[in-house]
Amino acid sequence: MKDLQKNTILKSVGVLLMLLIMWIVVDGRVKTLLDGNKQTITIGVFSDSYWGVQNGYSYQIIDDAIKIFEDEHPGVKVEYVNGIIKNDYSEWLAEQLLNGTAPDVFFIMKSDFNDFAQLGGLKDLSGFIKSDTDFSEDDFYKSAFESGKYMDTQYALPYECAPRLMFINKTILDQENISMPDKDWTWEDFYNLCKNVTKDTNGDGVIDQFGVVGYSWKDAFYENNVNLFNEDGTQCNLVGDNVEEAIRFVEKLNSLTEGYEVTSKDFNYGKVACMPMLFSEYRAYKSYPLSIKKYSGFEWECVEMPAGAQGDNVSELDTLQVGMNARMNNEGLAWEFMKLLTSDSRIQSEIFDYSEGVSVIKAVTESDDTRMVLERASNDRVNMSTEVLEDVLNNAVVDPTFRNYDSAMEQIDQSMQEIMGGNKNISMELIVSNRKINQYLEDIK
Repeated sequence: MKDLQKNTILKSVGVLLMLLIMWIVVDGRVKTLLDGNKQTITIGVFSDSYWGVQNGYSYQIIDDAIKIFEDEHPGVKVEYVNGIIKNDYSEWLAEQLLNGTAPDVFFIMKSDFNDFAQLGGLKDLSGFIKSDTDFSEDDFYKSAFESGKYMDTQYALPYECAPRLMFINKTILDQENISMPDKDWTWEDFYNLCKNVTKDTNGDGVIDQFGVVGYSWKDAFYENNVNLFNEDGTQCNLVGDNVEEAIRFVEKLNSLTEGYEVTSKDFNYGKVACMPMLFSEYRAYKSYPLSIKKYSGFEWECVEMPAGAQGDNVSELDTLQVGMNARMNNEGLAWEFMKLLTSDSRIQSEIFDYSEGVSVIKAVTESDDTRMVLERASNDRVNMSTEVLEDVLNNAVVDPTFRNYDSAMEQIDQSMQEIMGGNKNISMELIVSNRKINQYLEDIK
């Protein structure tokens, strides 16, 4: 009897083991089948920060977006390739586009956008924007949104951005009994500030306190309403009173230092009153060994850039964008993922936590939560408010979008350096440079 019971138990165990094995095999096959039926979206992304700072959270936002998207879209899998650094990303993406193996959705750096759009690598998003009732371009800062346009066609959506601001050493201003500039300050105010702080503070006959570092002819052009190119990039216009006025203003500022070349280190050490920088650069300073906030011991605030005599308090905007592969078929899912990245507050709010940029969504950047994040990131030595960001973003300038814009700008930069570095007639030199650059634009049509 005992032997019979023992055999029965053994047989039962054997049956259970067989059933378990069969369940494991069948379940594995079912999972494989289900995975095989999943739709896959591929994403092109680089591993480090767009803003040039290793912050330890390079994939955090994209991973969070993927989790949300997959949870809300059962049967869809989102994948990306790890380890492509920013310096290699442009070349990698260009090769993928040429080979027909590019990701369905990919990030686009400012320097690449014109070329990718002109070469046909990006899907026209106009139809999606018009037909999607859950999407509104009014949610975005206008300048950020328009940075994704090429020849009046929307080829990309903005993901994050960084405006250029003027950072001011408030400690120097207090020592010199100078008030902080108003939001609508002018070139005259700017020059007078720089002139009044530029001096020899220790009596050794050498200037050791300066007005500004990092201010360029391009800043002055923006501020004095200089439009260098027509809309399609076929003509350059360097001939105009506002152009010459901007150049003379930069020369006037530079002459205050009497030949000394001021550097960003001078600002770090508390010797310079003003320095323009991207908002992302300001946030990145917290990570540097010589962090301004931690070591320099001075208070600093930011304001908008000064207005030229013929312009306004405006500055450039750098925008990281997201585009869709022109050759992909699963457009609907790709569009939904792009919307999640660029317009969903759950993802956009993370930019202030895990990146150095600014959300492109007005409601996110101007929220109380963002204000609190900025206050925590600052301290009693740095004043950074969402009001300043709001003003700057609402008035930011978008560079023209046409093929070979960057190379044309390089030629203009070379001309500006030659003009400002010599004693030639500025009006005549501008005429000569204008002819040369227009010939270049004609040759590359």
